[in-house]
This record gives sequence, structure tokens and C-alpha cells, in this order.
Amino acid sequence: MGRDATYFNLFEAAAANIVTAADLLDQLFSSWPERPELARAILVCEQDGDRITHDLVNRLNQTFVTPIEREDILELATGLDDIVDLMEEASDYMGLYKIEAPMEQAQRMAHILLQSSRQIAEAMPLLRDFGDIAPYTTEIHRLENDGDRMVREAMASLFDNGIDPMMVIRWKDIYERLEDAIDATEGVANILSGIVIKNA
Repeated sequence: MGRDATYFNLFEAAAANIVTAADLLDQLFSSWPERPELARAILVCEQDGDRITHDLVNRLNQTFVTPIEREDILELATGLDDIVDLMEEASDYMGLYKIEAPMEQAQRMAHILLQSSRQIAEAMPLLRDFGDIAPYTTEIHRLENDGDRMVREAMASLFDNGIDPMMVIRWKDIYERLEDAIDATEGVANILSGIVIKNA
């Protein structure tokens, strides 16, 4: 295995970009519809994430010796990119569906997503030396469980409150994207744990 730091630099850049996007999404759900420009800023993060992923894949194609196994690099790059893609979809739906006001459960899910994203960013530098990331991954798993409970509450409230059926469908889509994004952070935590175990 090589000691090429470029991969780790790019992974840390991707993790920082996830936190930026999650913070914007948290603000968007807190302030909707007063600050629709936040959705554009999240789209920029999604594009930045695509560029980082492209750089990682290009680097992988140009180097023979890598600091971790090639399939792990590709899996982690894809996993990080998926998180921002899902955030961008959730934010885009708010405008596409002409949502008038956010649901409290969506605001709480966005905040869980922000907390989980921060755990990824804090864990990522430890990957350079395959350090102890267990405290971060454990917290991500706990947050994912909170997200699961929240989405069940959110779905139940849609059907309990006599909301217009079309609005139910729209919010179901938004909740699912938020849930998928939270699940994707757990997926990244599992990938990181696997890499550390292999290389410890």
C-alpha cells in the first residue's frame, strides 16, 4: 500500500462538503419558505461533491499503488457522494412541490442529518492512520435510530391529521429522501469501520 495523501485530502474535502450541505438543509427547513436561495446553495454543494468524486475516480485510474484497497476507495467515494445527492433531492422537492410551510418532523430529521454529517467529518481525519473511529460511528448509528423513529412518527402524522392526499404524497417523498440521507451516513460509517478494521 502507498502513502498517497491525496485520497485522504479528497475524502476530508467530501466530508466537509457534506457538513456544509447539511447545515444549509437544516437552515432551509428551519426558515422555509423565507430563504429559497438556500436550495441553490445546496445544489452547488451537490456539484462540488460530484467534482470531488470525479477527482477521486480519476486519481484511482491514474495510480497503481493506493493507501487503502481500491474497492474501498471507490465505495467510500460513492457513499459520500450519495449523501449530498439525497440532501439536494430533499431540498429540490420543497420548491418543486410548492411546499408552503415545513413540518416539524422534517426540521428534526434535517437536524439529525446535520449531526450525523458532523460525526463523519470529525471521524474522517482519523482514517489517515486508521485511528479509533468507534465513538463517531457509534454516534452515527444512534442518530440513524433516532431518524428511523422520527420518520415513523412523521408518516403517522401525515395520516392522522386529515391532510390533503396530494400533500401526503409530497411529504412522503420528502421524508423518504431525508431518511435515505440519514441511512447513507450510516452506510458511510460502516464503510469507514470496515476500512479501519482491514488496515489496523
